[in-house]
Amino acid sequence: MKFESMSLEKLWELFPITFTNSTVNFKDIYLDEEKILKSILGDYIIRINHIGSTSITNIKTKPIIDILIEINFSKKEIVKDRLLYNNYILMNESLDQLSFNKGYIINGYVDRVFHIHIKKFGDCDELYFRDYLNDFHLKAIEYEKLKLDLFNKYKPNRDLYTEGKKEFVKEVVNLARIKYKDRY
Repeated sequence: MKFESMSLEKLWELFPITFTNSTVNFKDIYLDEEKILKSILGDYIIRINHIGSTSITNIKTKPIIDILIEINFSKKEIVKDRLLYNNYILMNESLDQLSFNKGYIINGYVDRVFHIHIKKFGDCDELYFRDYLNDFHLKAIEYEKLKLDLFNKYKPNRDLYTEGKKEFVKEVVNLARIKYKDRY
């Protein structure tokens, strides 16, 4: 059976949302994967960053490393082909983003799981979000509480869980853009 033929419910069962404390050294895991991605994509990477909850200190998080890779988007087909060739799973493709996963197998997760977000250079709200939550711990705790509440309310539905975070993320990005101006 392939992922494409599975229902969302089956996928949610196979890949449940779980949380861990921030005791795992996610930064080192990110750096290991960054080296791999740089060897695969080389000069097509304009900027690469650790994003998502594992890049925020001292909050509970899903043990999945999110990585933002900014590229010249006219080269997206080359980037896509290289990642596919190296066994990354294309999860979503739109006009302005590619999303890949690594660490998912037919029996569930492997030890290290990654979500790779490919965007055009400068499309980096995730960096503002990460920096703001690292600089304002009370806001990060508020985010942690929201995620845990959404998990308890919607499990195992990942779509509703993700949708429930959107307004908070938008609010934080707006605050961060004011605070940090044109940092990125």
